Amino acid sequence: VQLQASGGGLVQAGGSLRLSCAASGITFDDYVIGWFRQAPGKERGGVSSISTSDINTWYLDSVKGRFTISSDNAKNTVYLQMNSLKPADTAVYYCAAGTGGISDYGPDVWYEYWGQGTQVTVSS
Repeated sequence: VQLQASGGGLVQAGGSLRLSCAASGITFDDYVIGWFRQAPGKERGGVSSISTSDINTWYLDSVKGRFTISSDNAKNTVYLQMNSLKPADTAVYYCAAGTGGISDYGPDVWYEYWGQGTQVTVSS
């Protein structure tokens, strides 16, 4: 199983980036794909997730309205479009694949597989 995260970079505040998470070695439709981030000195936390089977989504409150997660099941790839970026969004972003689901109460997922991180730096 391999998850390949890409798309990070350096951007000014207010700018945009699109992260990609390409998965191989799994039956894509069986998994929830999540994006997480970890800033220096902070714990890793969830940012957004998508159930590739029913396209339910979840967002961290601080990114709602700015980030959009989507899935291209034909390409086994999940995207995270990040707009109106803020310096507080600076972190290493990771994608992960797990089993479970997303309901109105949020994600209930056991993440089994993790990709390498991609650095996102937002300058003020």
